[in-house]
Amino acid sequence: MSMLHASHANDASSAGTTAPPTASLMRWVIIATLPGIIAMTYCFGLGVLSNIVLAAALGVLFESGVLYLRKRPIAPALNDSSALLTGVLLGVSLPPASPWWLIGVGMIAAVVVAKQLYGGLGHNPFNPAMVGYALLLVSFPTYMTLWAPPQPLISDTLWAQIMGTLPIANIDALSGATPLDAFKQKAQGMPAFQFWASDPLPDGTLEAWRLISLAWLAGGVLLLCKRIVSWHIPTAMLGSLLIMATLFYMADADGFASPVFHLLTGATLFGAFFIATDPVSAATSRRGKLLYGAGIGFLIIVIRNLGGYPDAVAFAVLLMNLCVPLIDLYTVPNPMGHPKRILGAPR
Repeated sequence: MSMLHASHANDASSAGTTAPPTASLMRWVIIATLPGIIAMTYCFGLGVLSNIVLAAALGVLFESGVLYLRKRPIAPALNDSSALLTGVLLGVSLPPASPWWLIGVGMIAAVVVAKQLYGGLGHNPFNPAMVGYALLLVSFPTYMTLWAPPQPLISDTLWAQIMGTLPIANIDALSGATPLDAFKQKAQGMPAFQFWASDPLPDGTLEAWRLISLAWLAGGVLLLCKRIVSWHIPTAMLGSLLIMATLFYMADADGFASPVFHLLTGATLFGAFFIATDPVSAATSRRGKLLYGAGIGFLIIVIRNLGGYPDAVAFAVLLMNLCVPLIDLYTVPNPMGHPKRILGAPR
């Protein structure tokens, strides 16, 4: 996740011993992820931390390698902590104790392809962490859906899962559906109250995901209080999501989940504060941010209810990343004293 444009990143090379603004912002975002990381570790065990450590280490390694090949200074780029943050965001998005090679493929897509091949910090048109996540979800759906139910801090199979030596059949036996996936796979025509009365989830699963969502919200509030992100994108995204979820729920309460269910399960709050707010791949003007956030919330509910993926935050963000140039074209105001731009005219 790149927090500032390349012009700010270039300031890092001349900043001497003073930490550049970009690095300070990145580190505050990492700090803000701690409540969510702690909650996930409490609910799903040390496999959450193994994901983060591996992803962060590989992100730094891959970024260093690409910068070396590009004959660019390595130390200033690593000092901005952007590769570290990308690893944290991708690591918490993956099922706990994902195998090292799966994390490696995701970080290559995120750091090498989505970030460095576009020019590095500030030039990426797509959110790097979500590019890695989307690639893994499409390429390795079996591994990406192996979310275990709440479990002890240390499991007997933790090391084997990380090393990738545990047979997939054994992992599948240990895993359980997430709340979003379970509801999406319910029998057609089954009333919602009957579905929940059948106890479709392992004990504590729904409560764990709600706790984790509230922890991400706490981290998001910290980002708002520190003015690292503005309120426009999270508010527009969550407002649009709740409105769309309410309309679907009012149309068919048995077929579609409630707005609160959509809000407090999956990656909704994580995406609203830590993914959608990436200022490089997001819209820049205040009006553009509102349109951008509203589009993400709209797409999340449409894909969750009508598409094939139960969560859809990554795909919604990437689709709206595609729309950012057009959004900025229509919403960025002209500087005072300059003539109004004619859309389509050469600059």
